[in-house]
Amino acid sequence: MITKLLVANRGEIARRVFATCRALGVQTVAVYSDGDADAPFATEADQAVRLPGDSPAETYLRVELILDAARRCGADAVHPGYGFLAENADFAAAVTDAGLTWVGPPAKVIAVMGDKLAAKGLLAEAGVPMLPSWTDTGAVTDFPVLVKASAGGGGRGMRIVRGADELADAVASARREAAAAFGDGTVFIERYVERGRHVEVQIFGDTHGRVVALGDRECSIQRRHQKIVEEAPAVVPERVRTALHEAAVAAGRAVDYVGAGTVEFLLAPGGEIFFLEMNTRLQVEHPVTELCTGLDLVGLQLLVAEGEPLPATLPVGTGHAIEVRLCAEDAGAGWRPATGTLHRFAVPQVTTEFGGLDRPGLRLDSGVVAGSVVGVHYDSMLAKLIAWGRTRTEATRLLSTALTRAELHGVTTNRDLLVRVLRSQAFAAVEIDTGFLDRHPEVFAPLLPADRLPVVALAAALAAAAGRRAEAKVLAGLPSGWRNVPAVPQVTRFGGPDGEVEVRYRLDRVGRLAEWSADPTATSPAAAGPAAGPPDVALVEASPGGVVLDVDGVRCAYRVHRVGSAVFVDGPDGAASLVELPRLPLPTAEVAAGSLLAPLPGAVTRVHVQVGQRVVAGEPLLTLEAMKLEHQVLAPTDGVVTELPVPAGGQVRTGAVLAVIDIC
Repeated sequence: MITKLLVANRGEIARRVFATCRALGVQTVAVYSDGDADAPFATEADQAVRLPGDSPAETYLRVELILDAARRCGADAVHPGYGFLAENADFAAAVTDAGLTWVGPPAKVIAVMGDKLAAKGLLAEAGVPMLPSWTDTGAVTDFPVLVKASAGGGGRGMRIVRGADELADAVASARREAAAAFGDGTVFIERYVERGRHVEVQIFGDTHGRVVALGDRECSIQRRHQKIVEEAPAVVPERVRTALHEAAVAAGRAVDYVGAGTVEFLLAPGGEIFFLEMNTRLQVEHPVTELCTGLDLVGLQLLVAEGEPLPATLPVGTGHAIEVRLCAEDAGAGWRPATGTLHRFAVPQVTTEFGGLDRPGLRLDSGVVAGSVVGVHYDSMLAKLIAWGRTRTEATRLLSTALTRAELHGVTTNRDLLVRVLRSQAFAAVEIDTGFLDRHPEVFAPLLPADRLPVVALAAALAAAAGRRAEAKVLAGLPSGWRNVPAVPQVTRFGGPDGEVEVRYRLDRVGRLAEWSADPTATSPAAAGPAAGPPDVALVEASPGGVVLDVDGVRCAYRVHRVGSAVFVDGPDGAASLVELPRLPLPTAEVAAGSLLAPLPGAVTRVHVQVGQRVVAGEPLLTLEAMKLEHQVLAPTDGVVTELPVPAGGQVRTGAVLAVIDIC
């Protein structure tokens, strides 16, 4: 019997496992790096042990430290979560050798399935359909192909290659990324199927020889080969569903599988299915299966780990569940990771956290709370929001509405993109595949129309004025800036997503909006669009936390949250993050013309050019690694490289000069 469980992981998955443990009366132990000392998962566990180390990114990979933490706390079982050591056979063996219960498949199964090349050979003998693959780049003659990491998953170490001239660089880059993420840089090459769909089957095995399929999932909408929208069940013909389940169970039986696992397949446009990989762990997207079946998959993991058989009767899934991964990243800037402090993290109408639903509603599995600091050491996922409905349409509507109304302040996220995906006609029609985002650039547009930004800025300015009047020591009842004789209007300048916005307004003696305007030249031309006069706006009410405006006859409520000079505005059209600019700015140090600045903290892993080299626009200059992924820094224009102040291996902060290009 498991009495005390250590979770060898962090963030959202640690909190998810703890939730089941609390329900079952199992005590919990967290392990944490210095960067996670105040993280929610570390404070929620019954006990928590610090893992010392200079590198927060590598701390959770220290097997000896994790086993020592289990010994010190008296834990009798270890749950690996997902990522880090979850699919590390040596870790699983070390746990069992230490006399602890391992919540997962046996080490020998992890070892076989962790080597994707060996797994393909073994499962092909069991009749599971396969795509052709190669390990020798010289043997590849037909393109496109996909370079894949042999160990690990999550999209790391993957590259699509469409021509022979790209293959060598893609293999080298994939090897580096895989080695950094999994400690194993082995890669192989597989035929790439255009317009293929990524579907998967949740399997479960027990120690009594039973392997079952608990439903299927659609995971085709991906960025950089990482899933961002998942749903259950997959919308496929029943004959395809049957083939998927039969192949998945055959794969599990071929290796005497025990515990939770996922068998992933590629569904070709013609209906053929091909094995991709088996993940020997709980998947990030497991909540959609839980909501459809009513099962607690973590609870089943603990049951099986204690040697009990799976229930004789397992529920058939009902309804439809959709999950989105809310990530700290700028989707419109090449998925650039974002960092900072979450000043507010509020999702409305959440029915449950980390649990099941007995009616249509929303579930939130989050690794962060308001006040959490998002750094560069770990994956960019902040939380998962999952909706369950009686139909796919109902679940989609619940999820997109909740995302739109969420208040996510302080860190850039992919929220707008997720909403646009869910509301797209292609998604509604199930016209989806792994290339969905490449073919639908319209989903990268912000929810807030550019021509609405001046109105949002006006709401921010009026909320600030209301705040100043609320704090006034004398004549607090007078409107902000009011004069007996109308004079110059109040002026507030904001830094916005595409430049500056200057708002001018004047209130009359009873606080009504007498006039207002916004400087259309303050925003970038690309964002501003064609010039147009400001809408007719009347002030209904204003407070420091919210403003209600009548905009062209439509009443609109704006929620305003201020943190220092940062102003976050959420309204019916979308959200905006603004920075109120000082009226008299202080002088700042000048940056040399042609400087390329680091968009976020990270490590320069490669420098592709030399000082004095002529480059063309779009040519790679450096490779920056952050949040376990590589990001190329490209030349913005033609020119000559005059400075490269950061060598390979160097660490940089946001805003550091990475290169200087002389435009000539």
